[in-house]
Amino acid sequence: MGVPLGAALAACGTSGPAPSGGGAASGGAAGGGGAKASYWFLSGPPGEAPRTAAVQRFNKANPNGQIDITAIQNDAYKTKIKTAIGAGQAPTIIWGWGGGGLRSYVQAGQVEDLTSWFGENAAVKDRLFPGAFGAATIDNKIYAMPCETVQPIVLFYNKKVFEQVGVQPPQSYGDILDLVKKFNAKGIAPFSLGGQSRWTNMMWLEFLFDRIGGSEVFQAVFDGEKDAWNNPASIEALTKMQELIKANGFIKGFSSITADSNADQALLYTGKAAMMLHGSWSYGIQQAQGGDFVASGGLGWMNFPPVDGGKGDPSDTVGNPGQYLSISSKATPEQKEIAKKFFATGVLDDAEQKEWVGTGGVPIVKGSDSLFTGSKDAEFLNFIYGVASNAKVFAQSWDQALSPTAAEVLLDNIAKLFQLSISPQQFATNMNAVIGK
Repeated sequence: MGVPLGAALAACGTSGPAPSGGGAASGGAAGGGGAKASYWFLSGPPGEAPRTAAVQRFNKANPNGQIDITAIQNDAYKTKIKTAIGAGQAPTIIWGWGGGGLRSYVQAGQVEDLTSWFGENAAVKDRLFPGAFGAATIDNKIYAMPCETVQPIVLFYNKKVFEQVGVQPPQSYGDILDLVKKFNAKGIAPFSLGGQSRWTNMMWLEFLFDRIGGSEVFQAVFDGEKDAWNNPASIEALTKMQELIKANGFIKGFSSITADSNADQALLYTGKAAMMLHGSWSYGIQQAQGGDFVASGGLGWMNFPPVDGGKGDPSDTVGNPGQYLSISSKATPEQKEIAKKFFATGVLDDAEQKEWVGTGGVPIVKGSDSLFTGSKDAEFLNFIYGVASNAKVFAQSWDQALSPTAAEVLLDNIAKLFQLSISPQQFATNMNAVIGK
């Protein structure tokens, strides 16, 4: 997700405190007399180590086709990669989040169309989660190689609080509304929410849109269809959202609580709130900061339940379906071939999968669950694997799927919607004004 990348990526291995060196000095090319490709990615633990090691193994196996790497801190990377691409000086391999950012590169003609390559290399595509390709696909063409790990949004709950009140996890959205009444009656906030951060609110809308109208509702927005936000299912989802807020579904003062401070996580593991909708990285945060809460079996988790009468598939999910590698259209033919060989033989090889599992991540590879055996986190990892691999549609977080311009308008209007300062129709009108921008 766009804004949560600071928190999410710090927890999941995609951001870090400082840039490391570039090229061979940072673990890239080990010599060799052939062509060299370049590859920039995010620095910092725990993600930098698996990325670097994958390139080192590839370089060792391919002395005549090397890859030089440069690891760059999160915020600096976002600026540097945009500047380089705009100047026609991008690295051969471009690390990114897919979605709206990738669409802008495609529209500028800066990245390779990989559709035919994947057609010729079906085994490379078939080994990855199908849902990971949505954010790599623009106008029915594939422009990026999905890589690394999956991070769906999860409905977490405090088992101890549920036992205390004598209730069961919700099996439908109707159950959620019933639980709101029961928890409020006991003086426990039904849901924790770091609403000041805005992107946390967005998770609710992502699931309500999906469960009520199906994945095609937001897909129409992503595809730039005129008036797409005015779909009846959209208005219904926005209306249900405000009804939940008015029913005191969230902790009092949620609009002043920040997610970056993990205050929302603390409300769940201390029992002040019963449930929380959050990214899968929340598991690691609660494990690290919640004392023995996770180890003692206090944390429960589930996919977001169906909405009564909704058209959406309850096995679908939203969040970060993967990370993405594109090839610069400005690279030489030799550099492009090195990149494609890396995609086919180096990305998510057996060793890299094990390294990601060691960081608490779930690689987007079919069968990677075989690597969870013996892990203290096996139950949660298997759950995430199941959600990601079984989802027919894994919708990308809206603020990554949209352009940066539209994403900022989205987050601003979501905050207003949650503060009840605009109506569902006003939200739809405001968002329709930035479709395609």
